[in-house]
Amino acid sequence: MALLGNLSSLSVKKQYCNTRCLIPTISLLLLVTVLAISNAYFPFPMSKPRAPPTWLSSSSSFSDVPDADGEACDIFRGKWVPNPHAPYYTNNSCTIHEHYDCMKYGKPDLGFVRWRWRPDGCDLPRLDPASFLSAMRGKTIAFIGDSLARNHMNSLICLLTRVAEPTVSWPSSEHMVYHYGGGNGGGYNFTVVSFWAPFLVRNELVDPDGPAHTGLWNLYLDEPDAVWAAHVGELDYAVVSASSWFYRPAMLYEAGRLVGCSHCLLPNVTDLTLRYALRMATRAALRAVGGGAGEGRFRGTAVLRTVSPSQYEGGEWNKDGNCLRTRPYRRGEKRLQGIEFDFHTLQVEEFEVAETAASGGGGAVRMMLMDTTEAMILRADAHPSKYRGWTRRKGWMKEYFTIANDCVHWCLPGAIDAWNDMLAHMLLTSPS
Repeated sequence: MALLGNLSSLSVKKQYCNTRCLIPTISLLLLVTVLAISNAYFPFPMSKPRAPPTWLSSSSSFSDVPDADGEACDIFRGKWVPNPHAPYYTNNSCTIHEHYDCMKYGKPDLGFVRWRWRPDGCDLPRLDPASFLSAMRGKTIAFIGDSLARNHMNSLICLLTRVAEPTVSWPSSEHMVYHYGGGNGGGYNFTVVSFWAPFLVRNELVDPDGPAHTGLWNLYLDEPDAVWAAHVGELDYAVVSASSWFYRPAMLYEAGRLVGCSHCLLPNVTDLTLRYALRMATRAALRAVGGGAGEGRFRGTAVLRTVSPSQYEGGEWNKDGNCLRTRPYRRGEKRLQGIEFDFHTLQVEEFEVAETAASGGGGAVRMMLMDTTEAMILRADAHPSKYRGWTRRKGWMKEYFTIANDCVHWCLPGAIDAWNDMLAHMLLTSPS
């Protein structure tokens, strides 16, 4: 333990050198060696094997809609059914980010847009843009997370564009604002905000190349990222999500002290700390929105969206993996597995803890779980694959770092539009 404590003094700092930043690399290797020799993974308590998430067996509902008999049914348990009325927008009616504009980049089979999510025993209405904007008059909603959070937000903007056009501003490179004010905005005074916070917590890029060519990071697991946390008092709704960036190598800090590394060189260390990093970051984020008291605190509705599965087949994401299906899987044909299964489990667990804490805070904060995972594990057909643009961020990664096929994000229009059907139902019809 003392030796691990001494390692924390090798705190990784931002620095660049011609030898690919040997100091953070040496720190990483030393820490891995100590952990391997001692088998002392004490910062990351092992948990007992858990039962599968309830949606893989019995159902546990977090958001209900009445069925034909007036009984409640769970909107997150269901199947995809044909929808000849879709799509509800195109790249002619909405400006779609190049990552998600599969139509523009030639996706050959557009049948993936003609499906809708139908919960068991009831119907989930499509988002009605005029009704949604009227209900959101004077409100602010934020999407907090990585590029999948932006994917989700872009879907909402395109759905709303059928009745109103927002004005767009960029307070910073990590903070984007869509405002539905006067003129084409319809006078709703409704604001949609995107906060780029892929780890949810404070982070530093130490080495842009890093051991896996995806960067080496410092993550401060008990410090919500100020990019979004400084603004929570301005929000009425906060949609929080993260998972995909936690595969990147990172040095983990708590209370200013180095406690471990994530995605290191030993599989048993990597797997354990990957889960721990996402768990603690999710916990920190939910605490930031769950306080509900005091000046500048969040006093609205916080939504945690569960993991969105990547669906590479035939290889890895940076090699020959691809997603070539042209129809959704049938129910039960594809199941969540591996680390994404664990990510989903820990997200549900952390939500339940946060919900309990919020319920004891006098009702200032409403906590909701948006469990989209079951629906999306069936939609390997709705990813961009190679049919998307990708403009490399200036100064980001190495020129040899490319993504051959994208089986993580979702085409617009497409399956991700169902997320906003779910979100609208949750925010506008669920009891406060």
